[in-house]
Amino acid sequence: MTDSKNQSQNKRASGSSDTPPAADGKQENRRSRGEKRGGRRDRRGQERDSEWQERVVQIRRVSKTVKGGKKMSFRAIVVVGNEKGQVGVGVGKAGDVIGAVRKGVADGKKHLVRVPLTRNSSIPTLSNGRDGAASVLIRPAAPGTGVIAGGSIRTVLELAGIKNVLAKRLGSKTPLNNARAAMVALSELRTHKATAKERGISLEQIYS
Repeated sequence: MTDSKNQSQNKRASGSSDTPPAADGKQENRRSRGEKRGGRRDRRGQERDSEWQERVVQIRRVSKTVKGGKKMSFRAIVVVGNEKGQVGVGVGKAGDVIGAVRKGVADGKKHLVRVPLTRNSSIPTLSNGRDGAASVLIRPAAPGTGVIAGGSIRTVLELAGIKNVLAKRLGSKTPLNNARAAMVALSELRTHKATAKERGISLEQIYS
């Protein structure tokens, strides 16, 4: 009798020990699947972020007079672009430099402008932009010319993917106003096909 009881107890013990590993195996499989899915999402997000480049144009320490004295903070001007025809200018303010740059990047991605590029990585026509007291003239150039511009205008043109262009600053030297004036000039660019479609004429009539 004792032997039979011991055998039955051993069977029960062995059965109870066999069931949990199976459940644990299912949980591990589920976890591994979730990790794989999460890894794919992270990779996609990293690929999207890797397309965009960020350049800080200017960082200044600014102050605000409050009741208790002066409150110091930082202002960052950031240009964001993918070098494929999309570029944006953002401004961020925070108590530290890293926070200001992060806010500037987010603001730049909210105000993106699509730039039409030619085969030679230039712009199709001449354009003039103005913001405040700053005025910017942008002119297309032949292949091999490069980006002939200065200051924040050069940063905007390079991150937009333009490689052959001539630009001239015709007003204020403020980096933020010049960058925004360059954005206005780029936003007003139109291809010859789009212009012909707006006027309701053929493409040959524009060149004639």
